[in-house]
Formats: sequence, C-alpha cells, structure tokens
Amino acid sequence: MTDRTAAFHALHRPGRPLLLPNAWDHASAAALAARGYPAVGTTSLGVAAAAGKPDGTGATRSENLDLARRLRDLPVLLTVDIEDGFDDDPAEVAAYVAELAALGAVGVNLEDGRPDGTLAPVELAAAKIAAVRAAVPGLFVNARTDAWWLGVPDPLPAGLERIAAYRAAGADGLFVPGAPDDTVGSLVAEAGLPLNVLHRPGGPDLVALGRLGVARVSTGSLLFRAALGAALHLADAVRAGHDAGLPAAPDYAWVRDLSAG
Repeated sequence: MTDRTAAFHALHRPGRPLLLPNAWDHASAAALAARGYPAVGTTSLGVAAAAGKPDGTGATRSENLDLARRLRDLPVLLTVDIEDGFDDDPAEVAAYVAELAALGAVGVNLEDGRPDGTLAPVELAAAKIAAVRAAVPGLFVNARTDAWWLGVPDPLPAGLERIAAYRAAGADGLFVPGAPDDTVGSLVAEAGLPLNVLHRPGGPDLVALGRLGVARVSTGSLLFRAALGAALHLADAVRAGHDAGLPAAPDYAWVRDLSAG
C-alpha cells in the first residue's frame, strides 16, 4: 500500500465521516482541492454529461482515464466512479482499474447496477471486486449496491446479501445509495466495513450520520447539477434584467490560476 492509498484508507473513520465531494472536470476538482478537501471523487453523471454522453451506459471509459490523467498533479486524493467497470469480464475490469491506479487514483467506486435497470448477478459483481483487489492491492474498492437506488422489490434482503458477498470478495468500503435513513444504523452494523451513503438535501447531516457510524458521505452528482442550476438561474436573471440573488462567482484570476500549474 502506498502512502497515498494508506492516507485515503485512513480518512474512512466510522463515526467521523469523510465528506467526499464529487467533481466532473479539472476545474471542479482543482477548486475543491484548493478549498481544502483532502479527497475528491468523480461523478459518472457529470463526467458523462460534460462529454455529451449518457450516464450509466458504459460510454465513458476513455473519459475517465483522460480525467484521471489531467487530475494526477492536483494535491488531492482521487477516487474514480467507474460505473460497473465498463466490462463484464472481471479481468478486463481489473486491468482498467490498474490503468487508473497508474495515473494516481487511490480508489474506485464499482457498482452492481446495469444500464437496463437491473442488478448484475451477485457472483459477477463479487468476481469483479476480487479481481480488482488481486490486481491492485491497497487501492480502495468502494463496492456499491444499487438494491435501493434501482427500486428493486424488497431491497433489504438483496442489499444485505450483496453487502456480505462484496465484503467477502475483498471490498474496502460499501456504498448504499438510496437506502432509507432508518436503515442506515443497521446497515453499518451488518457491513463490517466503512459504510458510504449519498448526501440527501434535507436528510441527516454529517454529525447525525456520524452518530449512526457512517464513514463516508458522497455528494454524487449534486454539485454538478447545482452548478447547472446556478448557471441557468443566472442566465435567466440577466435576460430578465434583475439581480440573480446568487453567491458571488469565483474571481476570474482565481479560476485561471487553478490550471496554472
């Protein structure tokens, strides 16, 4: 395990959750690093939308590699959302993750949801995790189950089965987006590994989630969607001739300097 991967593992402290903001390009990642966030994830929706491609369809394999290459010199720990690994062959997924690791990524988020809205067979998802673990020891594998996110019938038993299988396969953390707030505490107890949840506006804050034992809270696509919303709000306000009522935009020189290095 390298110093960087060890540092990323150490940020996952049950009860004191890591807030992981998710970036979609160099500017967003550099801005978050400059703001003092020690680790940044990518958002598959943001990366796909910025490239003019649909999310969740395995279309951004090269875009993720390119983004990791552009972010490698930032003073931040990077974990990459790779959807389902962009392949059904565990060996190919492991080889892809090894490429990301060579570019400086310290973690990946690997999900079991499929483009058709179903869950991949649990054995296949676990095999991908095991292959990545064997190929890139030390890299943080955050195993995501979409049992709740995709609204499968009776998601709790399915989610618990997958949590156990992914833990046994060598996952370092477990991600349960969409899990109801009242199940989080029991999922922490069942996981036996750092549990990652998705921040939900209006939902429990970091302190409350920490009390439940959560170790990581991701913003997912929220920052990207909020940036789009702010841009539309400002454009509409300028067109209408009134004050936008938004926080002040970052200074031009500050944004320019994000890419000066």
